[in-house]
Amino acid sequence: MEANRGTVCVTGGTGFIASWLVMRLLERGYSVQTTVRPDPDGSRDISFLTNLPGASERLRILTANLGDPESFGPAIEGCVGVFHVATPVDLEDKEPELVITRRSIDGALGILRACLNSKTVKRVVYTSSVSAVQYNNDSGDNTLDEDSWSDVKSLGELTMFRGYAISKTMTEKGALEFGERHGLEVVTVTPTCVHGPFICPKFARSVQMALALVLGNENDYSALLKISLVHVDDVVRAHIFLFEHPDAKGRYICSLATMTIEEMSKFLSKRYPEFQIPSTESLKEVKGSGWANFSSRKLLDAGFEYKYGIEDMFDGAIQCCEEKGYL
Repeated sequence: MEANRGTVCVTGGTGFIASWLVMRLLERGYSVQTTVRPDPDGSRDISFLTNLPGASERLRILTANLGDPESFGPAIEGCVGVFHVATPVDLEDKEPELVITRRSIDGALGILRACLNSKTVKRVVYTSSVSAVQYNNDSGDNTLDEDSWSDVKSLGELTMFRGYAISKTMTEKGALEFGERHGLEVVTVTPTCVHGPFICPKFARSVQMALALVLGNENDYSALLKISLVHVDDVVRAHIFLFEHPDAKGRYICSLATMTIEEMSKFLSKRYPEFQIPSTESLKEVKGSGWANFSSRKLLDAGFEYKYGIEDMFDGAIQCCEEKGYL
């Protein structure tokens, strides 16, 4: 553990990326103030956070809710930086898009205002998603970079993750515009499908999707026609890297590799013969549109280095699922 680097806030601390980020920040010597949603009956188990190395000395867990942006004030007070990871996740599109988007934008802008008012926060790192990049009506095989933004009007045609994609696109734009307008340093990380092991009890949705062929979740096969993946630890390391990098500015795509469903089938069949992986022949009937190609050149040019490959992502995720009883 390194010398104390100051106090930072991580919103949404019980989530997949956020909990891993809390762990790595504690390891790196930061004091962390993380937020969790209100738990009126006290039934939620957060021991996976309180038991982290260094947590007893340098982790504070506070209650806050995106529906009440002012509730984040105490968690941001005295911090040198904020990692805004919390997001209203409704991947089943159960809530109206307008409700999700409004909560996401208002929550983010409220958090940014608290950062501005704190007089201590030097930089905010916001966790976006390539769903804010890829839906831009580009039907070709072009590689998309940070200049590409999803077209919110065309997102209405999506059959999966529509509300999530709209809220991520509009919130990221709003956060960057707020930073520009008020002189607050805001950097955004836009990861592709985040894969690998998880320390939170909940089965991370992106990991479920990436493991669809292992789990036999046929409803997710269409999302795997062509998918871009990145290891959770690389995503978290990118957050910390961009927080600490003196010249970080704007948005950064974080993606390691792209593979088709046929390539995934062959890879999984060979590496994990103990599982009944669908054959490439049987997957030819799967319909849908694949992901775009994404460039991490901006992140790499800043000096970041990826640490994990495809094998690490699946090995870590499968081992974790077996330990937690999901496999």
